[in-house]
Amino acid sequence: MSTVKSKKSMLPPINLIFKYLQQQSVVTIWLYEQTQLRIQGKVRGFDEFMNIVVDEAVEVSTKDGSKEELGRILLKGDNITLISSLDI
Repeated sequence: MSTVKSKKSMLPPINLIFKYLQQQSVVTIWLYEQTQLRIQGKVRGFDEFMNIVVDEAVEVSTKDGSKEELGRILLKGDNITLISSLDI
């Protein structure tokens, strides 16, 4: 009986962001040093520095859940702590 070993591979962050872009996924973005705010929207573009263009962006407060529509924004990669898909 032969056994097949599978290798686990790591997905580079830029590839995951590209996947969100292709699938037009709604993402939530945690901001660096602004833990009370999150940005939700669709990734429309990015570069090698992980500067990200977010369309239909909404600023969400983690304190009271209030929302403010921002439209299309550019987030510098230095300000991003985490990016996660909201799509199931």
